[in-house]
Amino acid sequence: MPDEPNPKADEPTMISEPLWGQVLVVLVFGLIGAGIFWLIKLLAKWLVTLPWAPMQGPAKLVASIPEPGLTIGAIAVGGVLGLIAGALVKFHELSVSVSGSEVVLTRKGEPRTFAGDDVALAFRDGKHLVLLGHRTEELAREECDQDRRRLAEAFTAHGYSWADEDPYQKEFQLWVPDSKKLPSHAHVLLKARQELLKNPGSADQLRELRGELVEAGVVVRDKDKRQYWRLLRG
Repeated sequence: MPDEPNPKADEPTMISEPLWGQVLVVLVFGLIGAGIFWLIKLLAKWLVTLPWAPMQGPAKLVASIPEPGLTIGAIAVGGVLGLIAGALVKFHELSVSVSGSEVVLTRKGEPRTFAGDDVALAFRDGKHLVLLGHRTEELAREECDQDRRRLAEAFTAHGYSWADEDPYQKEFQLWVPDSKKLPSHAHVLLKARQELLKNPGSADQLRELRGELVEAGVVVRDKDKRQYWRLLRG
């Protein structure tokens, strides 16, 4: 009798914005940028008619450019800057690849790979995609704008467990410094994270400390610049 087919052995499923969607976002940003620079052109022409208005120098410089060069230049410069802004937005979005052997999360061209056997559960927690391990540790918690239904279908199609919400959310407690419920080492890490939460550019450091807390048996999540924790199981 032939072996039963492995539901997790097929080709990877990619969950990312379709090409037409990416092009549309870039074009929309381009049009917005062109519109903004066209308005700047009109504003500059208006300002030079008001001797008391500020920024007369830059306004006269812009208004001195002859037409149609001024309009074409404003739209072109704004369009290019808008296209760049749109491309950067797409570059920072999370794309997800799910196969039987692994889950790959890619942001800014940098993939993070998780072995399929290590992923016990996946779910969306607000705007985050969360992967849990077999001790209920968080393997990954990444901001994700991809459609919840597409994510659920991709994970379940490859044999992974999917939940509509965090099954352990009721176990989280607000972190109180030096609480006796946590070991001192965990408090040191949480204090360091609390300081980093004030810095918008500290995502990599926060992720690293999150991993160290897992080694200490603690799962942490952030809400409104405050930390909530729960203990691992097993």
